[in-house]
Amino acid sequence: MFPEGVIALLCPGQGSQAPGMLTPWLELDGARERLRQWSDRAGLDLLRLGTEADAEEIQDTAITQPLIVAASLLAAEHLPAGVPEDAPVAGHSVGELAAAAVAGVFSADDAVALAAVRGAEMAKACAIEPTSMAAVMLGEPERVVAWLHEQGLEAANRNGAGQIVASGSAQAIEKIVAEPLEGTKVRPLKVAGAFHTAYMAPAEEALRAHAAGITPNDPTRPLLSNADGTVVTSGAEYLDRLVKQVTRPVRWDLTMRGLADLGVTTTVELPPAGTLTGLVRRELKGTVTGTVSLKTPANLEDVR
Repeated sequence: MFPEGVIALLCPGQGSQAPGMLTPWLELDGARERLRQWSDRAGLDLLRLGTEADAEEIQDTAITQPLIVAASLLAAEHLPAGVPEDAPVAGHSVGELAAAAVAGVFSADDAVALAAVRGAEMAKACAIEPTSMAAVMLGEPERVVAWLHEQGLEAANRNGAGQIVASGSAQAIEKIVAEPLEGTKVRPLKVAGAFHTAYMAPAEEALRAHAAGITPNDPTRPLLSNADGTVVTSGAEYLDRLVKQVTRPVRWDLTMRGLADLGVTTTVELPPAGTLTGLVRRELKGTVTGTVSLKTPANLEDVR
């Protein structure tokens, strides 16, 4: 059983995907039909991509983003009774789209369709000029951020737990990989380009045009934002933040702080789970005393 306290739902972002990640979830009632429905909205065969495609194919940003959102929402629709309807929810980067759907801001169909547009447009933006990202491990956070700015880079993801992701020109990323800041380790990431920077401005514009066709509802549960870790109570404001977040840093460090401020003691990470659970365990050690990563339907029993 969960310890007494507040349970929060977490929705992972890009990089959490793995080949065959949807396969075990097909045993759930209606799963195939739901995935076919979302495939129509995304313009992609999510059923095949989530069960048969190899790692290289699903690494494509245009595929990864709707696939991850679909995986999270498929599990969310089968959470067992007992998970409070007012449990807070937070997503990391594209995971915010799944979080918004879980909180009722828009439908799961809209979330998958929005993720497909987001992924496709970000992939296009990445192709304009050579850009990349790298993980900077260890080091004092503010010092690392200042150093990155000196190198002409952005701290695109401030993930807490001693991890900051640098984003910018491919040349600048190569430089910090070769010459890391003293006391840090820098690892290049296999991504299409500089996410969460001004390089993604064309994607933000396209996403805003698509989002204009969605009429959002106010969240039915506490919904935290990557912009600053606060709870957003307006659906219109949250949708606007989702669009802007494409070019702005992900503050998962502040989001975790926001979860702690809400009294969260247990987290349930939706699939493809694992990454956010690890960050929470390291950053909120002593605060969050229970975690569940929903890797397969069998883990739903852990939630129960």
